Amino acid sequence: MGAATDAAVLVGLGTERNLPMVRLAAQEAAAHGRPLCLLHAFNWAAALEAPSIAGPRADAEELISRATEIAHEVEPALPVGGEIVEGALVATLVRRSEQAFLLAVGDGGMATSGECVSVDAPAVQLAARASCPVLVARREPPPQGPVLVGVDGSDSSRDALEWAFECAARREARLLAVRVVESEEGGEDPELLAGLVARSARRFPSVATECHTIRGDPGTVLVEQSRSAQVALVAARGDEPWRGMLGAVSQALLYHSPAPLIVVRGLTGIPGDGRNAQRPQDQRP
Repeated sequence: MGAATDAAVLVGLGTERNLPMVRLAAQEAAAHGRPLCLLHAFNWAAALEAPSIAGPRADAEELISRATEIAHEVEPALPVGGEIVEGALVATLVRRSEQAFLLAVGDGGMATSGECVSVDAPAVQLAARASCPVLVARREPPPQGPVLVGVDGSDSSRDALEWAFECAARREARLLAVRVVESEEGGEDPELLAGLVARSARRFPSVATECHTIRGDPGTVLVEQSRSAQVALVAARGDEPWRGMLGAVSQALLYHSPAPLIVVRGLTGIPGDGRNAQRPQDQRP
């Protein structure tokens, strides 16, 4: 069962610090032909402590207005909607992600903080619990490098590879596919990665591809490779179902990659006509 064709790119707006990610989310929405939905959770506890409730409410409306202006700078014709909802932002976004095409959130500065990141951080919780792919934006703009995707051969990483091809095609960017082999595994055939990429590449002949099988720690290698990428993609867990909601590699990229990260999870898939549709991961074509 596919997702609705009008499923939106959902943006979780917390504070003004999240405004830079609106541009990236609007680019994704425009590229995929999806509307953009800006969502801000209204904090009643903070509002009641303010001199007037009207002040925080006006600030929330101004935040939505500024975000809408930024989105229309990217694409004037982009359909943009804004909502101010009551309740906790993470819980609301997790629930709304069930009907979203993509969820975009800020990373809270975790990639550059140099501090230990709590598992309760909103970006971590959403990357782990959302029902759709999650775009985690960084505060600093990325370079105009390749689209990077980590591939380990698992079904979920193949979904990430499909999404990466779609992403590279719409961005008119080069695709860099990397498979990392840990040292204790011994020698591995680089043709495995080349074969996976070749199968996906048939539908995207315009995308230039580059494949590398590298020995080392997967998280460390992919974080280093991401420094020159305009966006990095990885499956939520890869071939580590025992790790819970996020695998070690997706966590490493989430915490340390300077590039925007798309954690591919939940509903993914690209049908043969090249337009993105979404399917439950447990339903294979």
